[in-house]
Amino acid sequence: MTTDARDAHGRLRRLFEQEYDFVWRSLRRLGVPPENTEDAAQQVFVIVSRKLDRIELEDERRYLFGVVVRVASNARRSRGRRREVSEDQAGEPLDEAATADGLLEKKDARALLDRVLGAITEDLRVVFVLFELEEMTLVEISAVLGIPLGTATSRLRRAREQFRTVAARLRRSGGSDV
Repeated sequence: MTTDARDAHGRLRRLFEQEYDFVWRSLRRLGVPPENTEDAAQQVFVIVSRKLDRIELEDERRYLFGVVVRVASNARRSRGRRREVSEDQAGEPLDEAATADGLLEKKDARALLDRVLGAITEDLRVVFVLFELEEMTLVEISAVLGIPLGTATSRLRRAREQFRTVAARLRRSGGSDV
């Protein structure tokens, strides 16, 4: 293995170790079903590994998130073309100490959040997820997405409006409508 190959391998390993959880959460919050999230996360890192030599160190997270958005979009489109697997068949590892009621409540809350986020338009959902769930600042979001700060601010405001509207509609319908 050449020095360049070792450096690239080490860089990819570091990126994977530092950003895997962020990639996984982002994919889930951008609508990738639980049963497809691991594969989608691997796909993100495969794509990044092919382009790693062209990505500046300071742009890694922004580039990574751009790949996440594209992979999530492709996963949602392909999901629409095939029969959906039940959410009950996959998910995050379970805490064995948790009670059945607590697990059910968490699962229901996750499913509700997924439904609400799924109803928000993609450009707004991305900003909402990064700000509200990943706790990034608007300055960081504008840098990661490569958009002006004012655009990020506007998208967050509109995303929050859509979130409230969809959540209210779900409450009124007892969770049966999005």
